[in-house]
Amino acid sequence: MKENKLNYRLINVTALMLLLYISITNIGTWYNIFGEVIRLILPFIIAFTIAYSLSPGVKWLQNKGLPKWLSVTLITLLAILIIVFIVATTLPLLYDQLILLSKNFTKISSTISSKFDLNLGIVEGNIEDYLDTAIKNIGKFISDGTIDIVSKSVGALGNIIVGFVASIYFLAYMDNMRNGLKRFLKRTSKRIFKYVKCLDMEIGNYVKGLTIFMIIQFFEYSLLFKIVNHPNWLILGILACITTVIPYFGGLITNLIALVLASITAPYTLFGTLIICVIFPQIDGYLISPRVYGKTNNVNPLITIMAVSVGGTLAGVIGIIASLPVYLLIRTTYNFFKRDLKEKVEDLKKAM
Repeated sequence: MKENKLNYRLINVTALMLLLYISITNIGTWYNIFGEVIRLILPFIIAFTIAYSLSPGVKWLQNKGLPKWLSVTLITLLAILIIVFIVATTLPLLYDQLILLSKNFTKISSTISSKFDLNLGIVEGNIEDYLDTAIKNIGKFISDGTIDIVSKSVGALGNIIVGFVASIYFLAYMDNMRNGLKRFLKRTSKRIFKYVKCLDMEIGNYVKGLTIFMIIQFFEYSLLFKIVNHPNWLILGILACITTVIPYFGGLITNLIALVLASITAPYTLFGTLIICVIFPQIDGYLISPRVYGKTNNVNPLITIMAVSVGGTLAGVIGIIASLPVYLLIRTTYNFFKRDLKEKVEDLKKAM
């Protein structure tokens, strides 16, 4: 009689394999759908990330006795004031350095073309167009306080407004969302609650560490390149800050640009730039970064490079930026459910 019974485990495995086959054969369609969904919800993802980063400040003010509405208002105003201060103080310098960069780039491309017999006409033209556009927009912003983005991209302006409003909403209701999710998970499954708590701690450490490290990189490299009289010290400081979100490759890109730009300056500047590009990334990697991120976010360099490569292949720039957080999510999930996964694999082996 037992031989005539259906093997439900085998049926489940077969159904799973069929679903995998259907998913893989239609991967192009799924990829397009996924990309469109990400494009639509990206402003809200960015808004939630900003609110998630600012929420510890709101909580700190609340612990000092301030009401929640006042804490949210003060943190929002402080963030806006910091952005306005940075823009007001750095934009005129950035404008002058972009003009200098445009002039230097023409000299550099001409030197490379003549020395190595390369035709850089198309690349040079594209980069010069980008630089000219940036110089015109920044000059217009400095002169009358406006940038012509409405005529170019109404959608981009709408996303900025939506993201700004959504970030304030998320910041105001962050505690309510956390407490609601906590109560729901506790009622549903204590194990899932512990898992989400682990994810929250891991990503929270990463976001906090990344924010602090970006600020350090901006001041560190702006000051260092200023000391060696690099003509584009502010641009390089901003680049070092922004490219921090790209592990390993971001710093390499900034250093290469710094060396190329310094190659047409005085020998002292070129030598100083070379020292900065060789020594200080080591200090960042082995001293500053571990202290900022802590041991929880330590990732093997080879795994980081692979994650960045896969992320860039699948989703371009967004994939590169999201590669390390996604890997941390996968690693945390695997470590938490390691025992459960092993048990499931053993069950599948027995079923086969």
